[in-house]
Amino acid sequence: MSSTSSTPSVLKTSTFACAWCGLTVSTYAADGTRRNHCPSCLHSQHVLDHVEGGPSDCLGRMSPIAIAVLRTGDWTVVHRCVRCDELTSTPVCTDDNQLVLMRMAVRPLAQPPFPLEAFGTL
Repeated sequence: MSSTSSTPSVLKTSTFACAWCGLTVSTYAADGTRRNHCPSCLHSQHVLDHVEGGPSDCLGRMSPIAIAVLRTGDWTVVHRCVRCDELTSTPVCTDDNQLVLMRMAVRPLAQPPFPLEAFGTL
């Protein structure tokens, strides 16, 4: 008589604490993709050196500064490190705070770098 042993599958979940709001965040989004930013406030931590590759010694807070739309129509969050000013971009996750995303997307229209009265003279 042969016995079949089944190995229990262990769900590995890893988390990190948001560098800005302190929320405990899963490294996986609701759709299963990996995330490196907080879904609530969209801040991140500078753990990868995107210029030279590999881990970063900076560990500064990465502030979300803009939304970029790729040719595919996918949105990415542009981050700037508050310590070393390195810029990075990461894909928007399905469970990211939609209100914060929209606020960042419309910021250039709400706060243009020139006076809107200039359009009245054109």
